[in-house]
Amino acid sequence: MRRYAARLHLVSGLTWRRSYTALLTTLSGAARMAGMEATRLEKVRSGRGFFAALDQSGGSTPKALAEYGIDESRYASEEEMFDLVHAMRTRVITDPAFDGSRILGAILFEQTMERDMQGVPTARYLWTEKQVVPFLKVDKGLAAEQNGVQLMKPIDPLDELLERANRHQIFGTKMRSVINDADKDGVAAIADQQFEYAARISAAGLVPILEPEVSIGSPRKDEAETLLRDALQTRIEALSDDDAVMLKLTIPTQPGRYAGLAADPRVLRVLALSGGYSRDEACALLARDPSMIASFSRALLEDLSDQQTNEQFHAQLDASIRQIFDASVDKVPTGG
Repeated sequence: MRRYAARLHLVSGLTWRRSYTALLTTLSGAARMAGMEATRLEKVRSGRGFFAALDQSGGSTPKALAEYGIDESRYASEEEMFDLVHAMRTRVITDPAFDGSRILGAILFEQTMERDMQGVPTARYLWTEKQVVPFLKVDKGLAAEQNGVQLMKPIDPLDELLERANRHQIFGTKMRSVINDADKDGVAAIADQQFEYAARISAAGLVPILEPEVSIGSPRKDEAETLLRDALQTRIEALSDDDAVMLKLTIPTQPGRYAGLAADPRVLRVLALSGGYSRDEACALLARDPSMIASFSRALLEDLSDQQTNEQFHAQLDASIRQIFDASVDKVPTGG
């Protein structure tokens, strides 16, 4: 009996030590994750730089590839098309010019999140190799226009998508809707939908980027921006002090229009979309607005080509990043 009791004590001790070691490992991992999140949060909130939007989805991919010099004759299926656009994104992200010294975050398409770069899952590669914070586009496109706006289509698989985003160590999300005219009811519907989804995203532990884009072709762009600012302000004021959101907005007609939103502690950052402007136009407008930094997509990739040598590609990407970075951090004085 004594021998059995001694053996039982030994096994019990080994089990306790294994459990204790496992607990320490878990706590250490949790501490590392908490430290990483604090670092990423600080970078997003106060870092000098801009966001790269690399989230072209199925509908916009053919145009993005065409602008990159790959026409539709180069692919015979959707699978081949997505392989080509992933190769384009990989070329951009793995280039030495693309890193966290000037780029704070990158917004990814769902398929990009699920793929690897240089043998590493893309979101993890962005942070561990480049020190760029990964975000994920979660919307599923636009509904038909009503009341001068296009709401997002329902995001039916949102909960499952957020689960996968967390597994991939994604920091936040982005979702886009469009305002085509200054209709008060339409703008209110846009804001309501954005904040309803944002609450679910925040509950999953991710930071939502709300992107209610005002079309640069709107006949009443200035008025639409005022309606949007007021609608966003009302809903942000209703958030708790612990909530955190980001905004991605069209560069306003009046510089500084969204400065009040940017000053709210619950708004981590106000990003500017290029919205159809050329890179030169977008940067010139952005440089006059001290409350915004860039989150450009097409304007970032402008002038890059599949036919360029690696040296040519790097030189052009570096020049584009430098121009967008300068417009985001070196602002033109009022009246300048």
